Amino acid sequence: MRGVDHAAFPTFDPAATVRFYRDVLKFPVVHSICAAGWGPDQHPDFIHFFFDIGNDDRIAFFYYFGHEPVGDPEARGDAWARLPEGTPEFFANSRHLAIHVDSEEDLLEYRRRLDGSEWPCEMQVMHETIESIYTHDPNGYMIELTRALRPVTPQEDLDATLTIDALCEVASGPEPTLEKLLTRKAELIMERAEAWEQALPSAPEPETVTP
Repeated sequence: MRGVDHAAFPTFDPAATVRFYRDVLKFPVVHSICAAGWGPDQHPDFIHFFFDIGNDDRIAFFYYFGHEPVGDPEARGDAWARLPEGTPEFFANSRHLAIHVDSEEDLLEYRRRLDGSEWPCEMQVMHETIESIYTHDPNGYMIELTRALRPVTPQEDLDATLTIDALCEVASGPEPTLEKLLTRKAELIMERAEAWEQALPSAPEPETVTP
């Protein structure tokens, strides 16, 4: 084992979440996933975004478009602890612990161990940059074991920054949707393109060859 890959939680206020982790604590945004039409029927569109908390560890959050807060907001506990009966399974499972392993061989070994136990692997999923297996522990907590398929590129880090900036604006306005987020993200690309181009190093002048 190589420690925690990420811990994930649901959020009803992504803009405040970004302000707290990115702006106050200075944890950089390192990855984001926008998902439309994903999962079983009636699964809402969502964004899954990650902050670097050092040593290749991350804390991550899910924001589900159109899914309003549930439970008593005055009750003690977090978003999970206040959940009433009938809460969708996707929301319950958004809070989980992900543990990093180094290779496909390691991942399959842990699947073998799980499948031979009282807590067999419930699903194996190939994501954008990782492959993961999932189960629930004896306490009902979802556990993810995950391996990297490839490194996350600087271009993807830039994409995550754009996505989160767009999310903060859209989620702070009326009736946020993934479509509005992607539209605002495209606008931000157009707004910032000139500054990016100016920041690029100038191409060297071609050498003059003397015959």
